[in-house]
Amino acid sequence: MTGTATTTATTKVYRVYIRSTPEAIWDAITKPEWTRKYGYQVLADYDLRPGGRYRAVAPEELRQAGMVEVPIEGEVIELDPPHRLVQTWRATWYDEPASRLTYEISQQRGEVCSLTVIHELTGAPQTLAQVNGELEGAGGGWAEVLSDLKSLLETGSSLYA
Repeated sequence: MTGTATTTATTKVYRVYIRSTPEAIWDAITKPEWTRKYGYQVLADYDLRPGGRYRAVAPEELRQAGMVEVPIEGEVIELDPPHRLVQTWRATWYDEPASRLTYEISQQRGEVCSLTVIHELTGAPQTLAQVNGELEGAGGGWAEVLSDLKSLLETGSSLYA
């Protein structure tokens, strides 16, 4: 992972380089059978069209551990599979407006792709702290999720498997 660059106080940009294909990275972001294997292990539920719904659905074992059934919800704004996905993103347990989340996947040299995540968090200070990994007991935010995704795609195993 190349680290985090902050473009403004409320826009975060994360970039990771992954030995994988754009299609595999796209699938890992948008398909529940992949999202279940890394990060917070929620099931992605996308209607992949502009105006389509997005929900992160907690599997039963996570609900029994206290996670709400739909911890994240949003709407697809723009997509260009397998290169770009723009959506809204709202943590359902915070009383904050939806933020804007962009995934950009670019082929680099050889078998390496870059995945850039741009999260615009104006008006959402609690969500900003969450995605920065600054909340005690709430995980490592985007840095942890993207590191886990990279490990899964490159090795077949999650960091926490």
